[in-house]
Amino acid sequence: MTETQRQDAGEVLIVTGMSGAGRSTAANALEDLGWYVVDNLPPQMMRPLMDLTELAGGALPRVAVVVDVRGRDLFAELPAALEALRERRQTRMMFLDASDEVLVRRFESVRRPHPLQGDGTIVDGIHREREVLAPMRESADVIIDTSSRNIHQLSTEVAELFTMKGAARHTVTILSFGFKYGMPPDADMVADMRFLPNPFWTESLRSLTGKDETVREFVMAQTGAEEFIDAYAQALHPVLDGYQRENKRHSVVAIGCTGGKHRSVVMARQLAARLDSVPEVTVRVKDRDLGRE
Repeated sequence: MTETQRQDAGEVLIVTGMSGAGRSTAANALEDLGWYVVDNLPPQMMRPLMDLTELAGGALPRVAVVVDVRGRDLFAELPAALEALRERRQTRMMFLDASDEVLVRRFESVRRPHPLQGDGTIVDGIHREREVLAPMRESADVIIDTSSRNIHQLSTEVAELFTMKGAARHTVTILSFGFKYGMPPDADMVADMRFLPNPFWTESLRSLTGKDETVREFVMAQTGAEEFIDAYAQALHPVLDGYQRENKRHSVVAIGCTGGKHRSVVMARQLAARLDSVPEVTVRVKDRDLGRE
């Protein structure tokens, strides 16, 4: 493995911190951002993991490794493994922390013991863990105190810290469909295009679809079509902004007509074109019922 190959292999993020401070939430947020996440990895396995990711080339550009005291005695090897890793790859460490009172409350709410409490109390386990993790906290690149954060706020902060510059923070799928085939079960919002005249009743358009230019011209020439799609796109702007603030990374806007062949297909594309310029949002179009009889 050449040095150039190692530099091109991508960044590594070590996620560690106090049990109950939100490591799983942070790991899930990173996975949603496209990181390859490995949970509860023994430090001794970091080198084989790096070998694997480097062999994968660009397929695994960013790797996050969750390492914590669940590894028991193996966790003691983390400082040495981390030093070797920093010499090999661009590496950062994120440490998640919370106050003792908050951690106790979280453990009591899930009715699980602290991994280090042994025959003692939850507080005993927390104090032991703080002693073990003290060197890691001192060397961390990012420290997040989650005492006053809920899981959505933590996910949002992780997204803000580790989203690649220029990468989309939300993906919206504009889904055309036909009401006669049932409502899309995964739709976050639904718009009904049956207020527009149906091209199906125009013989020259019946066999065509909303992808055809003549159908598009017919639909967009109808009274209210242009006004509706402009207003609906404008109304969705604050919704998409809010989804990003709440770290909701995917949404589905369903556009329906009777059969999902003409009006909904045209208007889905019209809406997508108007949302394409929304910052940090990727827009996709999918036709659920196009091609059905």
